[in-house]
Amino acid sequence: MSASVLFDAPGPKARVRNRIYSVVGTAAVLGLLVWVVLRLNEKGEFEGALWDIFNYSGIRDNIFEALLATLKAFAFAGVLSLVFAVVLCVGRLSDHRPVRWAAVIFIDLFRSIPLLITIFALWVGIVGDMTPFWALVLGLSIYNGCVQAEVLRAGINAVPKGQREAAYALGLNKTQVMTSVLFPQAVRSMLPTIISQLVVTLKDTSLGYMILYPELLYSARLIANNTPVNGTYPFVQTVVVVGAIYIALCMALSSLATWIEKRGRRTKTGIVVAAAAEPAETPGVLNATTPLGPSAAAEPAAGAAPEAGDGGPKGGSGRPDDEPSGPVGKSN
Repeated sequence: MSASVLFDAPGPKARVRNRIYSVVGTAAVLGLLVWVVLRLNEKGEFEGALWDIFNYSGIRDNIFEALLATLKAFAFAGVLSLVFAVVLCVGRLSDHRPVRWAAVIFIDLFRSIPLLITIFALWVGIVGDMTPFWALVLGLSIYNGCVQAEVLRAGINAVPKGQREAAYALGLNKTQVMTSVLFPQAVRSMLPTIISQLVVTLKDTSLGYMILYPELLYSARLIANNTPVNGTYPFVQTVVVVGAIYIALCMALSSLATWIEKRGRRTKTGIVVAAAAEPAETPGVLNATTPLGPSAAAEPAAGAAPEAGDGGPKGGSGRPDDEPSGPVGKSN
């Protein structure tokens, strides 16, 4: 049985209590859904005529164009927010105090201002005339770029300090350390959080209806206001259809984050060990009579005088090397 520092396995009473809470919570949620469905049924929101409006080609084309506009704004805002995040993160970690303080002030300022105010200020021309598209894109990029910068900074600070010190010891400068050592590991470790913030960016594109950008929510409002059926405006039906589209898009991005995280865990890293190979030649059998060592390579020449220690007379030079190699004792 494995134990965790942050979690204690529940006992028998706790498991029973958790099951009761789960059953009661599930029953409460299902009861709420049933109550909502019954209320909508009483008001006639499930009549077929109210749902037939989505069979019209004009309404389907309108929703499709709004979907493309939403994805276009999200694509631009997502890329620009990541670019802003890298720039702000580098400034936040700069060794120069003015650059670091400027990045801190910028991040804290635009994280504190509501996103809708930023988008509306850009649209009314606080920094120049802008179309609704670019006002929405820049507003989303600035706000989400500040959030993504803090995510990247947290990932960089989570890299073990020893890796940075080892990179500097190898002679790399700060730019090389950031691009080769810190940023790749930070992005890989924080990738699920980055994609989760991109899901928030996708949902925030719905704020474009406030500045008349023709995204999904703006298109849904036009459809509901301009296509009454038997005196009833299909607000509920339009919200259900458009909400289902938003849910599908967000679930697709969440599934992408999960897939990337699992793929990152399966990635093989480290040094690849070479496969064992057959020796180039079969080793021979050593001969027990063959002398080994340096003495085997240098045999004395024929007729040469034997040196001390090779069976010749012992010299009396007085050096330690001239000591006799055999046992020393008195002869009787």
